[in-house]
Amino acid sequence: MGDDSNGSSAGSEESFVKLPTIKFTKLFINGEFVDSISGKTFETIDPRTGEVTTRVAEGDKEDVDLAVKAARAAFDHGPWPRLPGVERRKIMMKFADLIDEHTEELAKLDTVDAGKLFSSGKAVDIPQVAQTLRYYAGAADKIHGEVLKMSRELQAYTLLEPIGVVGHIIPWNFPSTMLSVKVAPSLAAGCTMVIKPAEQTPLSALYYAHLAKLAGVPDGVINVITGYGETAGAAITHHMDIDKVSFTGSTDVGRQVMQAAAKSNLKAVSLELGGKSPLLIFDDADVDKAADLALLGILYNKGETCVASSRVFVQEGIYDELAKKLEVKAKSWAVGDPFDPNVRQGPQVDKQQYEKVLTYIEHGKREGATLLTGGKPVGNKGYYIEPTVFTDVEDDMLIAKDEIFGPVMSLMKFKTIEEAIQRANCTKYGLAAGIVTKNIDVANTVSRSIRAGNIWINCYFAIDNDCPFGGYKMSGFGKDWGMQGIHKYMHTKSVVTPIYNSPWL
Repeated sequence: MGDDSNGSSAGSEESFVKLPTIKFTKLFINGEFVDSISGKTFETIDPRTGEVTTRVAEGDKEDVDLAVKAARAAFDHGPWPRLPGVERRKIMMKFADLIDEHTEELAKLDTVDAGKLFSSGKAVDIPQVAQTLRYYAGAADKIHGEVLKMSRELQAYTLLEPIGVVGHIIPWNFPSTMLSVKVAPSLAAGCTMVIKPAEQTPLSALYYAHLAKLAGVPDGVINVITGYGETAGAAITHHMDIDKVSFTGSTDVGRQVMQAAAKSNLKAVSLELGGKSPLLIFDDADVDKAADLALLGILYNKGETCVASSRVFVQEGIYDELAKKLEVKAKSWAVGDPFDPNVRQGPQVDKQQYEKVLTYIEHGKREGATLLTGGKPVGNKGYYIEPTVFTDVEDDMLIAKDEIFGPVMSLMKFKTIEEAIQRANCTKYGLAAGIVTKNIDVANTVSRSIRAGNIWINCYFAIDNDCPFGGYKMSGFGKDWGMQGIHKYMHTKSVVTPIYNSPWL
């Protein structure tokens, strides 16, 4: 793609792998990499060091207008929505194959942008992107309505039609995974789109756009606008020619997205928002395995996970034993350079998030919680924080109520199943919950009683392409993954004709 590549090396210090050359830093509109209209750029920061990785084009309202114009033309007049599903499938399969061929480079980009573990990105995140594309590619030629049995002399059927131009707003904690879970189903449905990656993590989104073009996705179908939420993101949510917005991020910004949709063209909205997920560990649990699960639930991806099990409720019979195991295991949890294969926790995504987490740790101390372990920065460079566990936490403390989005666990004791259910539900969020027990009756009762969209029994982070994922209450609405993940990008149209002189209805 010629001069679309504007190379610079990410970071300058020694690393465990060869750092990537940053190839794409411009906006991607109508199949081309272009500068922003204003010519402005912004810095992306490597959270391992706090140093600048590169500068990326700063898109604004005018750039969003151009991208929407391209997406609208591609939807109204282009081939993508009109291709047979089997042809869309072939292109999406090619897109997935290209991602497989560039797994290592994509994983490196997410590591220098977000501080994600390189080993996990290479083994899990990027392969999952390809698999999600293949999953929905398999659905592209199986989209159909149904014939309806009417109660009068009428014949009816439904059509499932692509919703139109979609605005995807991607979070920074899983830049590749969340891009794929939005782009793949909307591509399969026949939609066109404008993607706004988080300003902290723009690099892999631009690389995916490049690979989509190589795969044969027509110009205008995928457009990527890098920039800030309050400008580029707001322009997408307010735009009169965008038919739907899919947003993953904080609950506060989710409110703004809904308000913008209401004030503009009443566009459809789906929201995957915050969480304060409980993990309930009962007396009959294997304490060692429960401790491992609890730590995984809060420390995976350095706690920057919407479903992080930040509230751990432990039945009183095993509370003290489990607390001791958590202390020992947390102290041995390796924090450091995410390119190091022996490290289990990298840096928080940026300085703002790093300082936010440390502030909540201070809140916990002031409010009377006991700091069992951790609570301090690691090193003198980058945004690293020790795995942190608080005991003696009360339900009304800030650390038990607010989504911290960092490696901070609140450990709490309960007596009865009824108490555990009541306290687990005492939150404005409802995204996920975990249950650890050997008793099937306890598992059934608790799983049906907790008001959350995803319940994991004796496991955690059990997310799969086949399983719908989404929240209750202020954790949002609309499902990702599963076939529900594609239906939200389609309209259902009913077509009815009269039947004359039919021998039967």
